[in-house]
Amino acid sequence: MTPGDVVAWSVRTTRGDTAAFHATDPAPERAAVFHEADRRTLVLGSSQRDSTVDVRVARALGVDVAGRRSGGGGVLLFPGEFVWLDLVIPAGDLLWSDDVGRAMVWVGEVWAAALGSLGIDAAVHAAAFQPSEWSAQVCWAGTGTGEVVVPGTAAKLVGISQRRTRHWARFQSMCHLRWRPEVAAALVAAPRPSAAALAPVAAEVSVDPAALRDALVVERNGEVVRIRDVATVVDGFEEIVNIVRINGAMGVTLTITKSPDANTIEVAASRGSSRHNQL
Repeated sequence: MTPGDVVAWSVRTTRGDTAAFHATDPAPERAAVFHEADRRTLVLGSSQRDSTVDVRVARALGVDVAGRRSGGGGVLLFPGEFVWLDLVIPAGDLLWSDDVGRAMVWVGEVWAAALGSLGIDAAVHAAAFQPSEWSAQVCWAGTGTGEVVVPGTAAKLVGISQRRTRHWARFQSMCHLRWRPEVAAALVAAPRPSAAALAPVAAEVSVDPAALRDALVVERNGEVVRIRDVATVVDGFEEIVNIVRINGAMGVTLTITKSPDANTIEVAASRGSSRHNQL
């Protein structure tokens, strides 16, 4: 790939199960994917264990617990209260960097430019990762290289994490349209932070989400352009990646995920026959 290459972006919006969204590996090509969750979800980072979450609180608040394969602490998603953007690039892309620590800077610049165009002051954190007491449990409690903050403060506007293979890099980024520190704190297993401790770590982005998605930009050949200028943007379903057949006929796969504190044998015994009969 040479500096003169023009590489198009595939842009789409997905809606639905956040766990399934994170479980699917991307193709090794440029892609920008906006994700909208259909229910409350706490998305744990790849190094987090289920034991870091108070499952009783999650159950009481109707919050699903899912995992992602990129690093960082937990991210709280309430439908309609965030803008999530995945950016995927193939190995060897003009935007690719072998420096993992610096690889997210261009993503932060994309967000900072979009926010600036909407009148929101934003700065890209160029220094090394700055952890805090609770950053392992709550993504927004720490600031990584390339993430976006309110200038002169530690209040994070945009969180970014990444996962990479030999073939592609996937940058997962989001901002909160509304920040719920009391919920984020309550979901951490004891000993947990106070809501007051988490309140200042995130800055809400008070804009119309459609306007923000429209303003988000990507870099092409060293020039900043809007995503809409380099791709056809459509709403749609994820491409089918698995086909299930039973005795030669099309079928469906039903996945049942137990709570972290449940007994696997008891769940299988109590759900297996009854669900089969219902189906």
